[in-house]
Amino acid sequence: MPSPLAAHFRDLHHRHEVLVLPNAWDAASAHIQAKAGAKAVATSSAALCWALGYQDGGALPVGELLSAIRRIVRTLAVPLTVDIEDGYSDSPEEVAELAAEVLRCGAVGINIEDGTAPSEILAEKIQAIRSRTGAAELFINARTDVYLRSLAPEGPEAMAMVKARTKDYASAGADGLFVPGLVQTADAEQIASATRLPLNLMLLPGLPDAEKLGRAGMRRLSAGPAVFLSAYAQLEADTTALMAGEGARIFSRALPFASVNALFAQ
Repeated sequence: MPSPLAAHFRDLHHRHEVLVLPNAWDAASAHIQAKAGAKAVATSSAALCWALGYQDGGALPVGELLSAIRRIVRTLAVPLTVDIEDGYSDSPEEVAELAAEVLRCGAVGINIEDGTAPSEILAEKIQAIRSRTGAAELFINARTDVYLRSLAPEGPEAMAMVKARTKDYASAGADGLFVPGLVQTADAEQIASATRLPLNLMLLPGLPDAEKLGRAGMRRLSAGPAVFLSAYAQLEADTTALMAGEGARIFSRALPFASVNALFAQ
């Protein structure tokens, strides 16, 4: 039997409304997002890497990732799903062990991506993860980078590649499909209708609103690094104001100290 949080997270992908995930990078961002109404929280690999002092793209030490997960879930009441990039290994067994560690840390889902590799590699990793973690406890969201990395020309070739990879990942045991870089409603509808997996898209300029995409079959929308980039643009603006002698302006937008501190009450 899956845990209540795991079962709840799985159920959120099969409701009428789209599951909106405003990706977090640390305990404070995760808790503030939950307080603002997020039904679940996802990490952004890029945002988490940057917050910990690493470039995105496989540079984050696994120990740092696991420590970050533990800090986030310590007092978080909603489900957490974690972006593990490509699993930080080419070995399906090592990736499966990482997924099991993520589960032990308290997360209930993962994103795992194919990048530029052949679909067989991610399919083998998914199969190993499913075998290691069981049928229902960990939600495996398989990410294909066909559109994000332009692995095929846009149009019929890209669509055919996504559908083929989706079939491979579903057969291996994936629970969801993440297609970042896709922004056309008609394409989303075509992919959603071709698979039983809930379709996840990433917030990008030009992407229609969640309600419209939900009618096209999308079940999950991820902010990716967008919230981090927006927050740190504000940090830069506030620091610039402070250095210019206009620090008092910061308080007009600041959260109350007591309300933030209360998020971490045991």
